[in-house]
Amino acid sequence: MKTAVQIEVLRELLQQLDDGVNADAGGIRAFPAEAYTSPEIARREWEVMFKARPQLVGMTSDLPSPGSFLTTEDFSFPVLVTRDDQGVVRAFLNACRHRGSMVETAPKGQKSRFSCPFHAWTYDAKGALIGVPMEQQFGAIDRSCLGLIELPALERYGFLVVHPDPQGVIDPAELFEGVSEDLESWDWGRYQLAYEQTLDMKMNWKLATDTFGETYHFKRLHRDTLANNFHGDVLSYRSYARNHRMVLCLRGIDDLRGRPEADWRIEDGGFPVYFLFPNVVVNVGNKRIAVVRVYPDPNDPGRSISKISYYFDREVLAENPGFAQLFSEGFTRVVADEDYATAETTQRALSSGLMSEVIFGRNEPPLHHYHNTFRAALGEAPLPFVG
Repeated sequence: MKTAVQIEVLRELLQQLDDGVNADAGGIRAFPAEAYTSPEIARREWEVMFKARPQLVGMTSDLPSPGSFLTTEDFSFPVLVTRDDQGVVRAFLNACRHRGSMVETAPKGQKSRFSCPFHAWTYDAKGALIGVPMEQQFGAIDRSCLGLIELPALERYGFLVVHPDPQGVIDPAELFEGVSEDLESWDWGRYQLAYEQTLDMKMNWKLATDTFGETYHFKRLHRDTLANNFHGDVLSYRSYARNHRMVLCLRGIDDLRGRPEADWRIEDGGFPVYFLFPNVVVNVGNKRIAVVRVYPDPNDPGRSISKISYYFDREVLAENPGFAQLFSEGFTRVVADEDYATAETTQRALSSGLMSEVIFGRNEPPLHHYHNTFRAALGEAPLPFVG
């Protein structure tokens, strides 16, 4: 985030504190409860917003050098992501072209060749078929036509992105629209993965993203945790076509009063949070980020999986690895035991069918943006204000 933008945001937060106001959506909206419970909506969301769109699979440090790889099944099928000998990130269906067995089962590692355990057909990091045992007995094949099935891949601003469709297109301008300048300035490509957590929860995936969408609950739900470090009911908010940036207000902002603006830094008074459509939330601390990827269960609208990855500046990890662990465990604990635990009760109530809608207040603008954006992706009109 550029210095001028940091100062602008911190001024805004201080003014909100002084005036006793919050970010304002302009009105109140009622959203249908079935968005969280309908099996048909869940299937459409999966097809439109996940299978047909590029997805974040990790960060630059997850593939730290040529020959490194990672595997994932976040798309409901196995994917292999590599960094080839030229440093280029590539992605493939993790399946041998002979009989379809996975060629790699380890979650991460360093390897320049991938050999199928079934018959040892072997591929390089660019997906080329380079080895076929007993080829004279197997019969004549054209190896050039039998490489791993490649998927579009992109590395940008420290993010690793893969499209689940071999014919899909990754448009970085659309993917990072509105927030690209911020993301470029953070230089997260140099951060290193420290910890990972997976939360398998009994709640719709949108309830998970909702919890990162307002500060109205900080003084109530988080009164004994986050409220010790954050001012609730204050929020700097900027929305774009599909993405958004919100900045939470740290209590340390009070120490900026009286100091020259030239000395202000966002980490002293603000906590930026970026939403990348449809399912990524990046929480930005001082030389650390928590990247949350939320996935639906296309067969169960009442289940979602959140994958939380913690990346730190290498100097922080070297100087104070204990802090990295403390921050990571504390963040996950608050999300799981407070935010998500509460959201699971919401899911149970909405699943009764007795509530027809949920209400988003004027002071919850990210929720309005999330859900009207999701509706637009499904071809539905935005919902109007009701108050």
